[in-house]
Amino acid sequence: MRKRNTQNNNKKNIKDDIQKTRNGYKKTKSNNLDNINKEKEKEKNKSKNQTQKKSKKIFTILILIFSSICLIAAILLGVLWVLNNNKSEQLAEDIENNTPITTVEDSDDVELINPPENDSSNDYWDFIKIPLINVDFSELLKRNPDTVGWINVNNTNINYPVLQTTDNDKYLHIAFDGSKNQAGWIFADYRNDMKNFDRNTIIYGHSRLNQTMFGSLFNVLNQSWYNNKYNHIIRFSTPTENTMWQVFSVYKIGLESYYLQVDFQNDEKYLEFLNTLKSRSIYNFNVSLSSTDKIITLSTCSDAAGTGRIVLHAKLIKREVRN
Repeated sequence: MRKRNTQNNNKKNIKDDIQKTRNGYKKTKSNNLDNINKEKEKEKNKSKNQTQKKSKKIFTILILIFSSICLIAAILLGVLWVLNNNKSEQLAEDIENNTPITTVEDSDDVELINPPENDSSNDYWDFIKIPLINVDFSELLKRNPDTVGWINVNNTNINYPVLQTTDNDKYLHIAFDGSKNQAGWIFADYRNDMKNFDRNTIIYGHSRLNQTMFGSLFNVLNQSWYNNKYNHIIRFSTPTENTMWQVFSVYKIGLESYYLQVDFQNDEKYLEFLNTLKSRSIYNFNVSLSSTDKIITLSTCSDAAGTGRIVLHAKLIKREVRN
């Protein structure tokens, strides 16, 4: 009996050992699987990190390449801008030095336009005493047959021949001599009659940072420019007549086409137009306007992006037909 119990106990112990071995194996196997999975996850994360690092590296390289291209483009544009400015400045100087321009005293044929009534103190009477300019257009017309006039604005750098063609695009990027130049040239609106003058004669020019073309039109917004009343005239000479215009409005405005009208339904609409332009002025020029007045408009960009305009308006006060 004792022997049988001993045998049973041995059998039980053996079964327990086998069970423990099996449990140990399962646990070891499970641990091994966990380790394998951890290794796989570690490799996966390592691969992911390497991919991310590689992507960041590629992105950084692309940014550097793009930045370099932008920098090179900016440098090239800057160089081109300087070259264009230098060329237009030299051309303008050559034209001015080789164009006979004289001041002429009024003859008996001079015509005073719409003098102010019962106002002897008006600046108009001082302005009409200023001599007109007379430009010899013979050589200018040989160099460029599109020449229609010469404009001069006191205390600015505006002293140029004016061109006109069949559109308002050509002389945005073509200089007086026909060469390509981003500075362009001063030109009249293609819709205008430059021999008889419309109700609104419009002259355009780029606003260059070196103060060429209409770059110095900014001056008219300065208090110092306004304070000198003898700045308030524009002299414009054409092959057929010499003229003087009195400034009545200067201002800065966003992009629009209202002030660029040349045709009007009737006198009332035109007078309404004139009064609107006058009301926009940042200064009071004490100028009366009527529907019989003719005006000249100067327009240029107010910023590099071309999102605004600087505008000047002046009315015709004196003219003399050339012999």
